[in-house]
Amino acid sequence: MLVLDAGNALFKSRDSAQAPDARARAELILSQMDAQGTAAMAVGTRDLGLGVGFLKRQTRKAKLKLLSANLADAKGQRLFPASLVTTVGGVKVGVVGVSPVTAKPVPVGRAAPGQAQEVVQGLPVQPAVAAEAKRLRETSKVDLVVVLAALPRDEALKLADQAEGVDFVVQSHEGRGPGMAQQQALATVIPPGARGREMAKLVLQLDGEGRFADAGVQARTRQQLRLLEGNLARAKTRLAGTQDARERQALETTVASLEANRAAYEKTLGGGATSGGRTHLLSYIQLGGDVPADPAVQKQVERVEPPGSAAH
Repeated sequence: MLVLDAGNALFKSRDSAQAPDARARAELILSQMDAQGTAAMAVGTRDLGLGVGFLKRQTRKAKLKLLSANLADAKGQRLFPASLVTTVGGVKVGVVGVSPVTAKPVPVGRAAPGQAQEVVQGLPVQPAVAAEAKRLRETSKVDLVVVLAALPRDEALKLADQAEGVDFVVQSHEGRGPGMAQQQALATVIPPGARGREMAKLVLQLDGEGRFADAGVQARTRQQLRLLEGNLARAKTRLAGTQDARERQALETTVASLEANRAAYEKTLGGGATSGGRTHLLSYIQLGGDVPADPAVQKQVERVEPPGSAAH
């Protein structure tokens, strides 16, 4: 299992980083992500509320890696690693992080008396991802490339249309919550859930080559095909047993329609999208009251957000 976060995890909004409990809250989230085995997180807009320096200090000794292929300082120097490579279950995975594009350098973090405020800029996403995906494929020889995209959804969809060498784009920005895997021209966009209320679970079958097919769609299509073939067999039996011209004409039309639908289903199941091909299956684990809290972690949470407080 590979645990990833698409970013925008530390604050409810960029302005909420100014709250008195903001630092303790962000420190707790980062420490727990690390303790729970999160391998990487993209740096999103809502993660920069306390600045770049804070993020680097908090993760200096952590296994959790903060990634961004396009977040740079005012001089254009990248502030975080672009990617990491990890092996899970014998599969070599390249993980790339990206942050939102900015028209110009923007200040982040808290302004301190006598100190210059930190400034960052988001460089164009597509060239940064394309270059990193190519490097991961050619130099690191990865089997799979996942982009953690702390981007607005329309930008993530555009990236998935253009990102050569990318398999999945996990998108986080607006807090949309659960959704459907959306296959674009080159990659599939995955909504990861929002505000810690659910966790997206993506199960991959990597046998074969080519693009990943949605196993949920494949399963539904196979079921529909089985039902259709039963209806088609019955229609053909009725057609063979009737001599009435009007009824024969109606049945011939029905058979032709069912055969056309069968061809469409078979086309959906073709092209390497069989049960032995590369597939993905997206589901969500809802983190509601039926999922018990860890008592030790709960105590840490209540120190930051006491029961009965507006933030709890």
